Amino acid sequence: MNKHLAIAAPRIFDGQNWHEDAVLLVDNGQVKTVLPISGVPKNIAIEYLNHGMLVPGLVDLQVNGGGGVLFNNQPDVAAIEKICAAHLSLGTTALFPTLISDTQAVQRAAIAAAIQAHAEKIPGFAGLHLEGPHLSRSKKGAHKPELIRPMDDQDLENLITARPQLPALLLTVAPENVTPAQVAALVKADIKVSIGHSNAGAREVEQLISAGAGMITHLFNAMSQISARQPGVAGAALNSGDVHVGLIADGYHVHPGVMEMALRAKKPPGRIFLISDAMSFAATDATRLVLNGREILRANGRLVLEDGTLAGADLDLAKALGVMHHQVGVDLGEALRMAALYPAQAAGLGFGGRLKAGTPADFIWLDEDLVAQATWIAGQRMPGLNSQGSGPNYRSRSG
Repeated sequence: MNKHLAIAAPRIFDGQNWHEDAVLLVDNGQVKTVLPISGVPKNIAIEYLNHGMLVPGLVDLQVNGGGGVLFNNQPDVAAIEKICAAHLSLGTTALFPTLISDTQAVQRAAIAAAIQAHAEKIPGFAGLHLEGPHLSRSKKGAHKPELIRPMDDQDLENLITARPQLPALLLTVAPENVTPAQVAALVKADIKVSIGHSNAGAREVEQLISAGAGMITHLFNAMSQISARQPGVAGAALNSGDVHVGLIADGYHVHPGVMEMALRAKKPPGRIFLISDAMSFAATDATRLVLNGREILRANGRLVLEDGTLAGADLDLAKALGVMHHQVGVDLGEALRMAALYPAQAAGLGFGGRLKAGTPADFIWLDEDLVAQATWIAGQRMPGLNSQGSGPNYRSRSG
């Protein structure tokens, strides 16, 4: 690890404010400060980025795969390492590998792999997301219906037992297949509960929110919608200040105009945050994969089953950031908060989204097109990214 690091960029975003022609100082893996170039002592070597910006690393709470690996198909620590490495190359410094509804054996393997990844301190691994199997078959999306089932006492015990061995655990459930008492028990054990893949009415959703559910999974997708007579899951999500709301901002899952309306409608302090819902295609040129015996095809920016059902997203958080800023018209600083600070807060990570004194030095170099050029975790530059730290766009001032 570089104990001391000083990087200058035309723009630096600290999670709240922009700094022009500034330097980010890092000591022992933590941010020390952001200050003008003129304020850096002459004896400190500065690495200069001649274009683009330094911003907090992105935080993704829903990542099914990447780098050619789908977590459901390979629920082991090697898969987690490869998925994290793929998304590190795209600017995501903290992510939750996500297992969609599967057999109990696969879920046990996924939990064991996540525990091992935490023990081995895999760069980028921040927690585990189990999306199912306690969902609604009527809103199954790409989930295999025969794998969806109610939560029982053994399920609850297994999750509560696993939690202390993980940095964080997130569970997506539907009111149709869990009870408020089960949600309360999960939350008491420090497990984050999100509501999704549900055809429930607002009243049933509000009961789970009152029991402690604090998130909604991929707003507007695989859930009951807003109507004149029933808010549905989507309306309950926007009308509750007690929940944070995930959003797949690829322009296909949700129309940009609807995203804009949702941002205006969301009741605070809960926030809308970005997720990728990425599959194994991320950071690859692959065009097909098989999930639970069904083929998923990649074409024109969309991932679909053979019947046309959307199956995850051909997306990463930096791309979602661009959609929010360029298509929805969200201020770049706010879009960055949606991709870093707000998901970190939703998951209760205690870090992420800020470059302030004492925070982990997890940050990325984005070019003007919002494409990641380099990524640092705890002040350590990650290998295998777009820019290799040489050439006319990257130079040093020796002490």
